[in-house]
Amino acid sequence: MNRTIANGVWPTMVTPYTEDNKVDYEGVLKIIEWYNKQGVAGIFAVCQSSEMFFLSKEERLELTKFIVENTPKHMGVIASGHVAESVTDQIEEAKAIIDLGIDAYVFISNKFAEPNDDEAVIKRSIERIISSINDISFGIYECPYPYKRLITPETLKWCADTERFLFLKDTCCNLDQLQAKVDAVSGTNLKIYNANAATLLESLKMGCAGYSGIMTNFHAELYVWLCENYNKYPEKAEKLQAFLGAASVIECQCYPVNAKYHMGLEGLGIGYTSRVKDKNELTQSRQLEVKQFQMLYHFVREWLYA
Repeated sequence: MNRTIANGVWPTMVTPYTEDNKVDYEGVLKIIEWYNKQGVAGIFAVCQSSEMFFLSKEERLELTKFIVENTPKHMGVIASGHVAESVTDQIEEAKAIIDLGIDAYVFISNKFAEPNDDEAVIKRSIERIISSINDISFGIYECPYPYKRLITPETLKWCADTERFLFLKDTCCNLDQLQAKVDAVSGTNLKIYNANAATLLESLKMGCAGYSGIMTNFHAELYVWLCENYNKYPEKAEKLQAFLGAASVIECQCYPVNAKYHMGLEGLGIGYTSRVKDKNELTQSRQLEVKQFQMLYHFVREWLYA
């Protein structure tokens, strides 16, 4: 069982499709290779960006297996696929994904309890699940779909104290809450990875371990640089953070279609079909926005490495 995962950047991997709406494994391989060139620590596979709620159980397993088998050994792979409704089904599907050789299995926080349930319900659900699954470490993702459930600092500390949890993908987008969570898990093996671009630099300073968010599918290497160099080059880090925060508004445009389109502009040669969004929503105007965004990214990249 892994006792830690690497600090740094963990892209929330998108899923490319063929024109007949099947998973495009040639495209998956191109994305893995692109992430590797961007210098990321590992891949967060079969998550919301992967459209996991729109993949069949068989597709989720097949996709995880392919990613594990084709990701370079120096990179980690964590995965979710936590979409089943009943706890029994959740345990069964988690075991199936875990058996494929991932480094940690990531639970979706809103699957532990209903919106009005208290923290005791969450803890009971977690206890039942992890007591049924041996020899694997876990993570938690505060996924906003179908509803957003943030993990409290107290519950997060309780998770850390089980010594089974290594990873939290935090989506609170609030520095005060992040600080409380960082303080709660201080001295444990549980690390917090911020999903919010605007608060990333300040969250790194307070002790977050890295970034795991949507914008890794546009320019992961800029996040890698920030995570690795924010202490060494503080003035440059502040300027880069200003770009990253402003650039992240493209998340609201037509994601994940726009991210796949951007990858195409970067030479990956994948289509931008999605099961979540109609690719026709990426109108000519929006395509131009993505192209102009890509040009600005390369300006920033040249400045950063000058």
